Amino acid sequence: MEGFKMLKKRAEAGEKNKVSYLNGTIQFRGISLNVYSYLADGVLIDTGARSLRKYFEPFIDRADFDQVVLTHYHEDHSGNAAHIERTRNTPIYLSGKTIDACAQAADYPLYRKLFWGKRKPFHANALPDSFTSRNATWDVIATPGHAHDHQAFFNRDTGQMFTGDLFVNERTKVVLAEENIPQLITSLERVLRYDFGDVFCSHAGFVEGGRQALERKRDYLLGIQQDAFALRQQGYGAKEIRDRLLPKTYPITTLSRGEWDSLHLITSLLEDSR
Repeated sequence: MEGFKMLKKRAEAGEKNKVSYLNGTIQFRGISLNVYSYLADGVLIDTGARSLRKYFEPFIDRADFDQVVLTHYHEDHSGNAAHIERTRNTPIYLSGKTIDACAQAADYPLYRKLFWGKRKPFHANALPDSFTSRNATWDVIATPGHAHDHQAFFNRDTGQMFTGDLFVNERTKVVLAEENIPQLITSLERVLRYDFGDVFCSHAGFVEGGRQALERKRDYLLGIQQDAFALRQQGYGAKEIRDRLLPKTYPITTLSRGEWDSLHLITSLLEDSR
């Protein structure tokens, strides 16, 4: 892992439609990973990765917020929650499913610790079905799939939707071993029932034509699933289906030793455990 000393890091701050953000990026050879933290109406949404704390901590320290809400427990979203707990008397909220896990030392593969840092334990409260901020009421939408505790946040007053890792990109090629893609499809359909305008993704940033982009992602995944079922009926196994539908090999698959792989996408769709 000597090459990880060559990690390049940077961050960019900005504002879009009265939502402030910091986008931190890490690059290593052919891999580039990024994550956003958003500030809207006194609500901090996600805290960034601890490996990027030299950027996220000043952003957090300068920010004016009354509460923190986390889309899910993954370390690139919760990495600086412990800093907030240590430096501010501000409540932190996330799904009740992972409160206990986040209060313990983080346990995930080494490559993720090298990219995102080792998240320190922090204490949080369970998110209710809705909450209020300074000028708005928000809906908390259960959106499992990428993670079992994943939730999106809808600002009823502005019509803005914060989707965490529900979107990321329209044509997903590789996914984590833990992801449940049929659940993710159902989560996309659940979010699409809301009357929203702006979409803010934790990795893609502000998504132009957000509703249409979410619809295209849902349709793409349903199409892959239909093709995968058809090939299975012809007698092909999961690996053969992967090689036919998603033949490209990505650097993250090798680096993660298979934790990220197109094969997980195929096997999950074939199980269809919605």
